[in-house]
Amino acid sequence: MSRIGKKPIQIPQGVEAKIESNRVFVKGPKGELNMEFCPEVKVEQKEGSVIVSPALENKKTKAIWGLTRTLISNMIEGTTKGFEKKLEIQGVGYKANVEGKDLVLIVGFSHPVKMEKPEGIEFKVEKNIITVSGIDKSLVGQTAAKIREVRKPEPYKGKGIRYVGEFVRKKVGKKAAGAEG
Repeated sequence: MSRIGKKPIQIPQGVEAKIESNRVFVKGPKGELNMEFCPEVKVEQKEGSVIVSPALENKKTKAIWGLTRTLISNMIEGTTKGFEKKLEIQGVGYKANVEGKDLVLIVGFSHPVKMEKPEGIEFKVEKNIITVSGIDKSLVGQTAAKIREVRKPEPYKGKGIRYVGEFVRKKVGKKAAGAEG
């Protein structure tokens, strides 16, 4: 039994959830999302809440039951509040800015790196903090990961793009390692 899958998902005021065959449609103040779910899971709408239950009893159903419930819950939360990830740029001369729809990163390469904005994502840059926001949690996370991938934090000086609050372990350099022995 899935502890997460058993919990009903409350639908807040101003949010519409509609279930048709094996698709869930959620419409809220920030936008619309839809998702197709597996036929091994049964999704029902009862009295202002969405209930996810297994349609079959097998190993795959147990694995997908809690996942489906969490994805639908994230859709409802995204259409009401939205999601955001913050990234921090560290390094001398490293900076970012938004030009039209693109995010332009200047992070030590011979050329600026342009990242196109996916549909449903918003970029905001304040000093050395990049904020990626949107209503689809997986798309926000994937976009933030792609931005971080451009210049990961290096282990000697810590320069690069990292998530706000991320701890980067630094290595001891050659000079310091040689002086000890």
